[in-house]
Amino acid sequence: MGQKFQYDESGGTFFYFLLSFLALILIPATFYYWPKKKKRDVKEDIKLCNCPPCMSKRDHLKRMEPWKGPKNFLIKLVIICGWIVLFFLAYKVSQFDYEMSNFDPYEILGIPLGASQSEIKKAYRKLSLILHPDKDTGNEKEFMKLTKAYQALTDDEARRNWEKYGNPDGPGAMSFGIALPSWIVEKENSVWVLGLYALVFMIALPTVVGMWWYRSIKYTGDQVLLDTTHLYFHYFNKTPNALIKRVIMILAASWEFDKKHNSEIEERQSDNQEVPQLIKKLPNLGEKNKEKPLCYLYSIKARALIHAHLSRIPLNPLTLEQDRRYVIGKCPFLINEQVNAVNELIILAYSRRIPRLPPIETIENCMKLSPMIVQGLWDFKSPLLQLPYINDENLKYFMSKKRQIKSLQQYAQLKGDERRNLLKSLSDEQYDDVMKVLGKMPYVDFQIQVEVMDDDNPNEVTAGAIVTVTVTLIRKDMSVLFGDELAKDTTEITENGGIEDAKESTGDGANETVVKRPAWLKQKKGGKKTKKSKPVNKQANNVAPKSKTEDSPKPAATKKKDASASSKHKEHKKDEDEETDETDESDVESAEHNDKSSGDEDANKSNEDDDQEWEKFQKIRGRERSLEGRSKISHTVHCPYYPFDKQEYWWTYICDRKSRTLLTAPYHITSLVDKEVVHLKFTAPHWPRLYTFTVCLRSDSYLGFDQQKEIKLDVKEAPAEITEHPQWEFGDSEEEDPAETNDRESEYATDEDLPDE
Repeated sequence: MGQKFQYDESGGTFFYFLLSFLALILIPATFYYWPKKKKRDVKEDIKLCNCPPCMSKRDHLKRMEPWKGPKNFLIKLVIICGWIVLFFLAYKVSQFDYEMSNFDPYEILGIPLGASQSEIKKAYRKLSLILHPDKDTGNEKEFMKLTKAYQALTDDEARRNWEKYGNPDGPGAMSFGIALPSWIVEKENSVWVLGLYALVFMIALPTVVGMWWYRSIKYTGDQVLLDTTHLYFHYFNKTPNALIKRVIMILAASWEFDKKHNSEIEERQSDNQEVPQLIKKLPNLGEKNKEKPLCYLYSIKARALIHAHLSRIPLNPLTLEQDRRYVIGKCPFLINEQVNAVNELIILAYSRRIPRLPPIETIENCMKLSPMIVQGLWDFKSPLLQLPYINDENLKYFMSKKRQIKSLQQYAQLKGDERRNLLKSLSDEQYDDVMKVLGKMPYVDFQIQVEVMDDDNPNEVTAGAIVTVTVTLIRKDMSVLFGDELAKDTTEITENGGIEDAKESTGDGANETVVKRPAWLKQKKGGKKTKKSKPVNKQANNVAPKSKTEDSPKPAATKKKDASASSKHKEHKKDEDEETDETDESDVESAEHNDKSSGDEDANKSNEDDDQEWEKFQKIRGRERSLEGRSKISHTVHCPYYPFDKQEYWWTYICDRKSRTLLTAPYHITSLVDKEVVHLKFTAPHWPRLYTFTVCLRSDSYLGFDQQKEIKLDVKEAPAEITEHPQWEFGDSEEEDPAETNDRESEYATDEDLPDE
């Protein structure tokens, strides 16, 4: 049989192409682009702060998207029209398949299989009188099917082919259809088809890909210009010990604020008058610095806007206020890039690629700047100013002779009457806003555990070992401290807002934690203790008194007393004999039980191995989960002076305060909703002695919520290196002792437990 290829003449199979193509585009477009309207929660509306800065911020966010409503309506309209077309095409395809699959001439004529010619003609005449288009009951489509069925059965050859092959034409050539309409290859339409191909594949597609590629190579993964990252590397390498104002100066020099690198920046004629006036209000701005690009006009303007933001100086809402919102909105992402840049410089300094090592204060100053930007507050100001309606006048009552309230945590722990008395000048509605904001602020339980994973003794730290510090963060709202006397007994609120446990940690810094195991492993471990410990103690308590009374000699002076008192003890002799008989029986039973327990020692050891393997599996699984994709949603921050909505993020790291060095890279926690577990790893010092390191937790959104805990590592001397490896020594003889073979297998098994480098 021959083969031939042909385009779709009837246009039926073309619907398959359109249906698949439209579904391929419409389904993901509906999922990603359908406007998702957040459900308005009445409880969330009640928790919103109604202070003037918050109200102004919400109004500004609404004005930022004036076309949001019409845009969402247009998107919905396009998607709905697409689905209507999709359902229409699906209906056409279903009808096409039904018509093709249900053509049966015998069924159309209403005659049985094998009917005679007279019966076929009679049935055709009867139905044609009904279905003919000229009749009132006529149906052209059905009449054509009737005619085709009659022709297929009146021709003897066509009838044989139909009964044998299911086709009146017989076994025809195999045809492969192309699901495209035939007008595509017609000569009069070739110019339009080629033009469409050229427009899509030669102009539009390369242009879109080129624009995407040109934009992507200019930015980092956090959408920060690569030129800005190079700028950070240069200046932090030039001045490793950077103070807060130096960090602000470097931040303001970011190329995101330059019109030449960012087309979103607006330059106005009014800047020539307003910016110099603003600079006069800001002391210690450093506008006379001659370093490039720190001395450029865009950098000085951005620096002035940042200083005005931190000082909460009101600006012109039509000019500088708009610029301030844009600059401040970019700052948290740029600060995170600064932290990464300083961390990379520290790594390069450790590898001797750069001469100077940035101290720990530089990277911490970068982290301190983030909550300052978010809250619009200098770091030397009181953290109580983060609450609404609180100003310098109210702070006088917090620092009276009776009490010294310096942190938000201390204020939250006061009784309700005392908290209200400190803010007598506020109305009830204003005080309610203060308590709403304070109650939603974070109260983080900061726990650490030090161990050496994948080691036989995880609590012993040897020189050069990989130390893993497990940081567990449990986040609650500050409202748990309102009138909670138990919280004061278990925790201590420091002046800087840190939370310290009342329990003292051990000398080696390893905090004891309970490792949860499955129920079946708990039963195995508990059964082992009852079998092994109780019978031994029982036997020792019974045997010792017996041997003492029988074998110890008696003095002569006591014999008379024993004889005179023998009558008194005769009554108890039977009881003692019964007790000794019971003890003998218990000794026999305990001996048999010990034999059984000694026979089960291998099984108990295997249970211990199962427990250890389960703990290792849980730790490895926890490390794998920490490497998975992280969410960016945690808790909304109260930040009325920050122009956008902000989520709570945290940094945690380990440092050495004595040498002012960073031991681990700062881990950015972006999904602390209720609980988060982070594993920080570093190499133990190579000199055996007692070391003191600090585990730090810093907030990028709130001032006064930083915490730190000290860990003490008693570093032991590392064991001597193994120079001989019995498992690598192969004897000359072909036969080996089975004991040696088992030893080699056990040695190979221990190699699998070595930590991965």
